[in-house]
This record gives sequence, C-alpha cells and structure tokens, in this order.
Amino acid sequence: MDKTRVFITRPIDEKGLERLRNHHSIEIIQNQKNELLAPEEIARQAKGAAALITLLSDKIDKKIIDALLPEIKIIANYAVGYDNIDVEYAKQKGIVVTNTPEVMTQAVAEHAITLMLACSRRIVEGDRYVRAGKYDMWEPELLLGPEIAGKTIGIVGVGRIGKALAQIAYHGFGMKILYVDVATCEEIEKDLQSDKVSLDVLLSRSDFISLHVPLTDETKHMISSEQFKKMKKTAVLVNTARGAIIDEKALIGALREKEIFSAGLDVFEQEGSVNPEFYKLDNVVLTPHIASATHEARESMSECVAENVIEVISGRPAKTAV
Repeated sequence: MDKTRVFITRPIDEKGLERLRNHHSIEIIQNQKNELLAPEEIARQAKGAAALITLLSDKIDKKIIDALLPEIKIIANYAVGYDNIDVEYAKQKGIVVTNTPEVMTQAVAEHAITLMLACSRRIVEGDRYVRAGKYDMWEPELLLGPEIAGKTIGIVGVGRIGKALAQIAYHGFGMKILYVDVATCEEIEKDLQSDKVSLDVLLSRSDFISLHVPLTDETKHMISSEQFKKMKKTAVLVNTARGAIIDEKALIGALREKEIFSAGLDVFEQEGSVNPEFYKLDNVVLTPHIASATHEARESMSECVAENVIEVISGRPAKTAV
C-alpha cells in the first residue's frame, strides 16, 4: 500500500515529525534547508502530496493550489495567522486549511509584555550604551522611561492572545485595561474590570497600546498618521500581530518627531524585510518575529500541525480548521 505523502516546506520541531513518522501510512518529504522555497519549487516538490505543511512566509496562492490538485487534501499552516494562504480558494477546491491557535498564546502575550518593558525601560539603548564603553557612573537622568505599574493599557483585539495579555497586565502590573474588539468580552470586563471603548478613545487614553488583530482589508494600516496624532506623546506601541496593521512610514515619522515615546515591533509590513529607517531610530525595539519562539510553543505548534494532518488524511475533521 502506497504511503500518503506529506510535504513540509522547512524543518519544524521534532515532536510533530515524530507523531507523523509514527503513523505507518505517512511518508514525510521535507525541505532540509532552512531556506524559503520559491513558489514554483513548492509546487514542484509538493506535487503528489496529500498534505502540505507551510510556514507564514510561504505564499500559497491559486497557482500553487491548482498545481497540487487533485491529491492535496490539507494545508496545515505552522502559525496562528493564515493571511499567507488563499483560504477561500482552497475551500472552493475542497482543501482544508488549518492553523495553530491556543498553543502559542502564552508565548506571544509574554513577548508583548517583554517589548513593553524593553521600550519603557530603554533596555536596548542601555545595552548599546554599556557595550560602547560609555558607562562609568550612575547618573540621575540617564535613559529615563515610564513605569508600567498602574498605567492604562489599550489592547486592540481580545482573542486568546489579547485576553492572556490582559491577565498579565492586570494581575502582574495592576494596569487599567481598555480594549477594542468587534464583540464584547464579558470575561475580561467582569474579571479584570476592563472597558470596551472605540479605537479613538483607546488611542487617546492608553499609556501602552498592543495590537492583536488579524490582518484583513479592514485592519491593514488601521494605525497610521491620523491615529498617531491621537496618542499620548508618552505612549508605547507594541505589535506582535501582523506588520501591515501599522503604516510603517507613518510610524517612522511619529517616532522621528517624538509623537509617541517608543514602539516595539516583532513583525513588519514585508515579512523578512525591515525598513532601514528603523535602524536610525533609538526609540524603537525590533525583534525578528520571535513572539512564539519558546521551546514549549514551537513543540506544541508542530504537534498541532501533525495532528491536523493525521486527522484529515484519516477522513476525520481537522482539530483546528480555519
């Protein structure tokens, strides 16, 4: 009996691979190099596969989907977001698309807090200052920044990650929580005394603003020049969601003109590409899309994609279908 082919665009955590290997009817075909495959290479190497495991940087469009028909049954994205996949077209062709929600919630929420702390306490600037040999004594006015405790945090999007961040902010730092979402979140309103407000109110009243919405036509550039003008000059903006939610040119201008205090970015408008103007600014902290980069999260993500693949090729519903 021929084995079902599963193509993986780049190496993932071994836990998920073990689960796939233990399924006697699965043959794993994996791109061994940790390099981005061109679309035509994905189409060529994954031809004949029933399952395609992708990363956020893999753009899976109609052309690739058509090239993988009729064998392809599932596209399992190794990420929470799935804007890299033409989900609607996949559904039209009877292909299941899955993601990895929940398993990386805590890691991303912790990273958002980390960026808030790094920005407010100017950790990266301080590190560079010491490495440059400038530190020779304690100075009363050196690298001052705001405390987090007791301040107001505005959370844009209170899905799993937004709610986890709210828990940390409220219980860990005693922060006042404002939020924006399409739906009312009774859970955090009751347990964390949070208030649902408009985006304009959130921007004007928050000391820290953290973005946790998916990238859609409606959310693209939802934070731009007009929004920066409504923020406090002492505000810290953090983005661990998707880069294009922020208009980067407008952000660079706001940081340069000190319209806000600082920004912490884990994601950028062009995945894998950073606007070099950011490098000229001291009041921005940049990390290379590592919000989910904990051993626990990456292990669980790999197990999640493996579980989805096994379920679908076995004729059962996926665990986390989009």
